[in-house]
Amino acid sequence: MTVVEQSPAVAPAQSRRASRWPRRLRPEGNPREWLTALVLLSPALVILGLFHIFPMFYAAWISTRDWRRLRDRGYIGIDNYIEAFTNGDVWRSFGNTVWFALGTVPFEIILGVVIAYLLFQRVRFLSFFRTAFFLPYVTSTVAAAAVWLWIFDPRVGVMNTILGWFGAGPFRWIQEPKGIFEMFAGFLGVPWPGWADGPSLALVAIMVVTIWHYLGFHVVIYLVGLGNVPKDLYEAARVDGANERQLFFRITLPMLTPTILFGAIIATIGSFQSFNQIYQMTVRANVGGPGGPLGTTETMVIKILNEFQTNFFGYGSALSMMLFAVILLLTIIQLWASRKWVRY
Repeated sequence: MTVVEQSPAVAPAQSRRASRWPRRLRPEGNPREWLTALVLLSPALVILGLFHIFPMFYAAWISTRDWRRLRDRGYIGIDNYIEAFTNGDVWRSFGNTVWFALGTVPFEIILGVVIAYLLFQRVRFLSFFRTAFFLPYVTSTVAAAAVWLWIFDPRVGVMNTILGWFGAGPFRWIQEPKGIFEMFAGFLGVPWPGWADGPSLALVAIMVVTIWHYLGFHVVIYLVGLGNVPKDLYEAARVDGANERQLFFRITLPMLTPTILFGAIIATIGSFQSFNQIYQMTVRANVGGPGGPLGTTETMVIKILNEFQTNFFGYGSALSMMLFAVILLLTIIQLWASRKWVRY
């Protein structure tokens, strides 16, 4: 039996068009469907290009310029980056950002998982509790900042009143630049090194507001993750005699790890980009502008804002590119480390 090979001259037109693509990038299906998909996606692609991709590259270009007071004074290479790396204020702002992330991300994840697990049970008024926990996430940050400033008011605030019942306080909260570790050591009468003061009490107060605001988002996504856990696993485990604690740690938590990874990445990115709560609470509290008191709440985003407000656009753009690189690196590390603990 003779095998007759098809000549390229008589090959279908679709095969000739597909052969122009590299094997890994070769589109599957009808080329007209690809063209239709690109036409339908073009509005979103244009918006992403104009408002996301182009500003990123434009900021990278400005970061290499001596751009001050709306005037481009020429190309200076990496001088802005060198100045940022050798500036103590930048490192202080980066340290505040790290403290802010460490003080918010773990609590958002842990509290979100615990509350979602409780709300996933059969309890009375379940819809009310789910709405109550999600409501802060859709609340205006401006209105929430005004309410929380009243709660943290040093003279008539609710927080100091409650702590006074236990013989603690009063504290200055948003107006307090001292580190919490330093304050705790002073309360115990123990000498404490200045380099280990920890985050200021003002920053801790903003952490509390941030956790309160974003907790509802985490509860919702973890509720979705809990709904995807197969019921058969629980039934089989109960037949084998597993108790509720074993069900949670052996079934619920491992099956929830992909959702926890998503929540951790979103929370980490959000903590390094957090702006509204810090800006609103520091400006309204009259503690020296964004980042006060004494710069103890000046995170990297607030530092970038202050540089742009002083018309140092090239230096501020360099700081923004450095923050972008840090966030990208942390995301890559989280995805790489997830291979050891996430179960799909």
